[in-house]
Amino acid sequence: MVRQEVDGGVAVLTLANPPVNALGAALRAALDDALTAAIADESVRAIVVAAEGKVFIGGADIGEFGKPQHPPSLPDVLDRLDASPKPVVAAIGGAALGGGLELAMACHGRVAAPSAKIGLPEIKLGIIPGAGGTQRLPRLIGPDVAFAMMLTGEPVSAEKAASLGIVDAVVLGDLVAEARTRALELADAGTLPRARDRSDALTPEARERFEAQAAEAVKRDPEATNVHALARAVRAGLEQDFDAAVAVERAEFRALVEDPRSKALRYAFFAEREAARVPGLPKDTPRRTIKTAAVIGAGTMGGGIAMCFANAGIPVTVIETEEGALARGLDRVKGLYAGSAKRGSITEAHRDERIGRISSAIGLEHAKEADIIVEAAFEDMGVKREIFSKLDSIAKPGAILATNTSYLDVNAIAAMTGRPQDVLGLHFFSPANVMRLVEVVRAEKTAPDVLATALDLGKRLNKLPVTVGVCFGFVGNRMLERRSRAGERLLLEGALPHEVDAAVTGFGFRMGPFAMADLAGLDIGWRSRKDFGGRAPVADSLAEQGRFGQKTGRGFYLYPDGARTGTRDPEVEALIARVAAEHGVARRSFTADEIVARLMYPMVNEGARILEERIAARPGDIDTIWINGYNWPAWRGGPMHWADTVGLRTIAEALSRFAAETGDDSQEPAPLLKRLAAEGGSFAGLKYA
Repeated sequence: MVRQEVDGGVAVLTLANPPVNALGAALRAALDDALTAAIADESVRAIVVAAEGKVFIGGADIGEFGKPQHPPSLPDVLDRLDASPKPVVAAIGGAALGGGLELAMACHGRVAAPSAKIGLPEIKLGIIPGAGGTQRLPRLIGPDVAFAMMLTGEPVSAEKAASLGIVDAVVLGDLVAEARTRALELADAGTLPRARDRSDALTPEARERFEAQAAEAVKRDPEATNVHALARAVRAGLEQDFDAAVAVERAEFRALVEDPRSKALRYAFFAEREAARVPGLPKDTPRRTIKTAAVIGAGTMGGGIAMCFANAGIPVTVIETEEGALARGLDRVKGLYAGSAKRGSITEAHRDERIGRISSAIGLEHAKEADIIVEAAFEDMGVKREIFSKLDSIAKPGAILATNTSYLDVNAIAAMTGRPQDVLGLHFFSPANVMRLVEVVRAEKTAPDVLATALDLGKRLNKLPVTVGVCFGFVGNRMLERRSRAGERLLLEGALPHEVDAAVTGFGFRMGPFAMADLAGLDIGWRSRKDFGGRAPVADSLAEQGRFGQKTGRGFYLYPDGARTGTRDPEVEALIARVAAEHGVARRSFTADEIVARLMYPMVNEGARILEERIAARPGDIDTIWINGYNWPAWRGGPMHWADTVGLRTIAEALSRFAAETGDDSQEPAPLLKRLAAEGGSFAGLKYA
C-alpha cells in the first residue's frame, strides 16, 4: 500500500490505496512502517510523501468511526511525521481532504499540483478534524481564516491554498521532483519548519475576528454540537500549548463520533455514495455520447435546465412555440447569469461563455441534431404525449428523449414513440440551476445504456442523480403528498398553520409546509388537484378566494406591503374552523411532537410501500432524495433513517391509531413496515441486490 523508493538521498513514500487513498488501518500501518524505515536508513537525508491516482488522500476511513481502532491511530502517525528528524515534504497531486490535509500539515513542507483541492470537510459529517487539523491550520493561516474554512468544510484550490499559506508552492511541472528538491533544501539548511511551532498568524486581531465568527456561528445554529466543538477546539489552541490543545480537539472529536447527529450525517454520506450504484446496471455498461442538448420549454424550469447544460460546457438549444415566451425565458436566464456575475460567483467572461452556449429556436424540428432532448413543457399528459409523438420522427437515431415530469407516467409518455428504449424521466428540482437533486426515472423499457448515460450526465451537470421507478410522483412527491394530506387533516382537527409550521421548523426544516405552500403559490397545488383528482378542503377554499400566497399578499398567512414573512390571519383561522365543522371534525389542540408524528409517520409509511414496490432500490435512496430535494434536515439522516431512530414498532402502532381515529385506511401500516415492526427490525437492516 506504500511504495518506497530511495534515490539521491531522498525516500519517496508513495501511497497506493485506491480509489481515494483513504487512511484506513492498513494504510496507516504501511505508512508508519515506511516512515520508520526511512528515518532509520542512513542513506536517506529527506523524505517525500506522494500518492498514486487523482486524489492525494481523500481523508480518514470514516467507516472505522465508532469502532475499535487498530493501531497505529492517525494522530500517532502524524506525530511521528511531525517529529521526524529528517525533513518530510508532502507532494499533493490531487485532493487533500480531512485527514489528508492533516497529514500534509504535519509534514515540514507542502507543494501542490494546480488541480489539487485542499480542505477539512469534517463539519459536514457532524464532527471536527481529529488529528491536529484544528490546531495546525490556525497556526498556518490564522484562527479566523482557519475557523471560517473549517466551518463551511468547503475545499479551496491549490492557488488559494498557496496564497493563504497552507501550501508552500503550486508546481506546474514534475510535482515529486520539486518536492524532492525542497526536501533536500530543508536538509541542507538543517531546518524543520513545523506548523505546531508557528505563532506569527495568531495575532490579537485574528483572535478577535475568530471570536466574533464563533459567536455568530453558535448563535446561528445553537443545536449544532459540532460547531460548538469546533469553536472550543480552535480557542484551546489560542489559550493552551499545542499538545494540550490537541488533547482538547481529540476529546471533542471522540464525543462527536458518538453523537446522534454525527451518526446521521455519516449515514447520509454513505447513502449518497451508494445511490450511484444501480442494482442490475453493470459498471461497464456502454454510454452514449452527449455533445449537444435541446430543452423544450423556456419557462422557469426549462431555462434552469438549459443553464445546467451551459454550465457544464454542453451547447443547448431552447425550443418554444412562440417568440414571446422564448424571449421572456432567455431574458430570465441572462438575468440570472448577470446576477451571478454581479455577486462574484462567476466572472463576466464565464457569464458570456455560458450565455453563448445557449441558442434558441421556434419549433421542435430544431431538436433534430441533439444528442439528448429534455422536455420541460407544461405538466399535462396530453401536451407531453403530443410532444413525444412528434419527437419520434424528428430526433436522430440514438438520441435520448427525457421528460422532466414531476408526477406523470413515463411509461405512457414513452409509448407515444417507436423507441421507448430511448425514453426516461429526468425530474429536475426547482430552481433547476441551483438544486442538486435529479430523480432519474427508469421506465419499463428504458435501455441500460440510456440509464447509464443519464446518470453520468447528471454528474457532468454537477447534480446528484438518484434512480427511481415509475409511479405517480415517483419517490419525493409521492411521499410529499402524504405529508400534505396529513397537514390538511391536522388543520381540520385543531392545529393552526403557524403551529404546524413551528413544529416542522423545530424538527429541523427551513420552512414549514404552509409557509412553503404560500411561497410556491397555492394555485399550483389547486390546479394539480383539479387535474389529477383529490381535494384539500382548506387550501382549495383559500385558492378559490384568490388567496394564492405571497404573490397575492394573502394565503395561509398575510403578507402586508410585500413582506416575505407571513403573519397570522384571523380570517384563515375562522375559515379552518368553518370547514372543519362542515366536515364534522371535532377539534382539539396538538403538541409539537404530535404534529411531527402525524406529518412524518405517513411519509415513512409511504416510503415502506415505495421500497416494497421497488420504486426505490434502498432506504438510503429515499433519504438521499429527501435531504437533497426537500431540505429534510441532514442531521436527522432522512425519513427512513429517522424512523429507525424513533422505532418502527412505535411508528406502526401510531399509524394504526391514526387510521382508527380518522377512518383513513391508507394510514394503516404498510406490510413491510408491519413486518419489520413485529420482528423488531429496521430499514437499515434490509438487504438489497
